[in-house]
Amino acid sequence: MSAFMSAFASLVGSLADLLQPLFHGASAAAAIILFTALVRLAVHPLSRAAARGQKARTRLQPQVAELRKKHGKNPERMQKAIMELHAAEKVSPLSGCLPSLLQMPAFFLLYHLFSSGSIGGEPNALLSHDLLGAPLGGRWHDALANGGVFGAHGLVYLGLFALVLAVATFSYRLTKRQMAANPVAPATGPDGQPVPGMGAMVKMMPLLSFATLITVAVVPLAAALYVVTTTAWSAAERAYLHRDTYRGTDRDTAAPDGAMAKAA
Repeated sequence: MSAFMSAFASLVGSLADLLQPLFHGASAAAAIILFTALVRLAVHPLSRAAARGQKARTRLQPQVAELRKKHGKNPERMQKAIMELHAAEKVSPLSGCLPSLLQMPAFFLLYHLFSSGSIGGEPNALLSHDLLGAPLGGRWHDALANGGVFGAHGLVYLGLFALVLAVATFSYRLTKRQMAANPVAPATGPDGQPVPGMGAMVKMMPLLSFATLITVAVVPLAAALYVVTTTAWSAAERAYLHRDTYRGTDRDTAAPDGAMAKAA
């Protein structure tokens, strides 16, 4: 593990050296953003596959609802029938999880890299880097203790919070539009009744984007940069990959006006 961390630290350090002529003191922060973009670029094919899978699962929802109705009193038979349907249509229920799962190691590496005072027995040189004066190994509570909310370090975090809030609001609107275009049938139990709490969970889903604010507040600044970058990438990527869905929602919303114009 120590050797792996040393290799990862060398990678981030090399990227920082490469970007130093352009970003000077913020070269390590820029290296983290570039590294995050490279990770997201590497998993983009899986994101495209996940988007195709989600569209396919949406297309199969009426058939799944029929299977739930038909085998509602036999949960094992119902699950088997749903799995057979997915297999026949070549749809993997887990495909949407892969892009997120493959990013987790990169996040934890950055977290440990900027939380460790030494790597392989040597002082961690990356801890000497900062972003506009705020140490990359520091956290928000450190910034509050060093100048307060509107101090030099605190303003860096306020900028990140503002960016996260903007991205979360954008993601919230995307999720609401996607759920409006493709309503999810409520999950039911063996007795055919809705599962308690599932309705509230579905309503909470669009708000999950705002949970990123908590993550940014508690992790080292370096890991926060990774989270903000990958969250912004995810929002833009989702808007692009599901653009046909959102355009369909816009057409549905505009339909009454169009119909009225035609009638007039």
